[in-house]
Amino acid sequence: MSEMAPKGKFRQASRTREDFGRAAKIVNPVRVGLVGATGLIGRRLIEISSAGDEARIVGIARREITLPKGARVEMFVADVDKWGEVLEAVKPRSLICALGTTWKKAGRDEEAFRAVDHDLVLEVAKSAHKAGIPNMVLISSAGADPRQKNFYLKTKGETEAELSKVGFKRLDILRPGLLRGQREDDMRPMETLARLASPVIDPLLPQKWEMFRSIDADLVCEAALGLALRKAQGRFTHDNEAMKRAAREYRQKSAFMVE
Repeated sequence: MSEMAPKGKFRQASRTREDFGRAAKIVNPVRVGLVGATGLIGRRLIEISSAGDEARIVGIARREITLPKGARVEMFVADVDKWGEVLEAVKPRSLICALGTTWKKAGRDEEAFRAVDHDLVLEVAKSAHKAGIPNMVLISSAGADPRQKNFYLKTKGETEAELSKVGFKRLDILRPGLLRGQREDDMRPMETLARLASPVIDPLLPQKWEMFRSIDADLVCEAALGLALRKAQGRFTHDNEAMKRAAREYRQKSAFMVE
């Protein structure tokens, strides 16, 4: 059974000590909120941000999680209906949403799947907007489109469309193809096979399917962090190539910060 925060309250689960020598190079890292910290993207976001001083992740989860070794992060444990209060209290500069379930975890039930990938995402987004957070970055999926016949891609597309109406000053939607990376305690045999075959399959995909080509999860995370720090207003959708460019820019800026 997952451990939950007492009703009506939230609590800070963990916070590691800052590396003062490195933190001196940048006095105030930008606080970036994160929901969906337990998946591949969430964990790598924590690890990558912890390696630098430009951004510091403030995560919110329904249960305590095992943090990656050396993580420099704030984690708050709270019931979902209290996440808005956490966001109001910590005031991150932006919010990265990596929430999502799988068809198998949802028990192959459309309503259960939609409850996470649509309803929960929008609930958190509205809470973040109400708390005054100006930017949001959503990890969506290649092929997301509300007109799709495929239920997964249709749901992702509907979420994107409704999220665009919430009112963020800046909204970045990332649409990665097949994610390459090591998942923790989340065995996905078909995904693993596809990932192993991706070096052969990717070049053979016709142009209309190239959006589904695999991409390293680290590139998606670096892009998300970089985009979360941007101030230009608007709605932006990023495919694999756009994410790779954003990731390069983030790495260049991070390298400059530590010189």
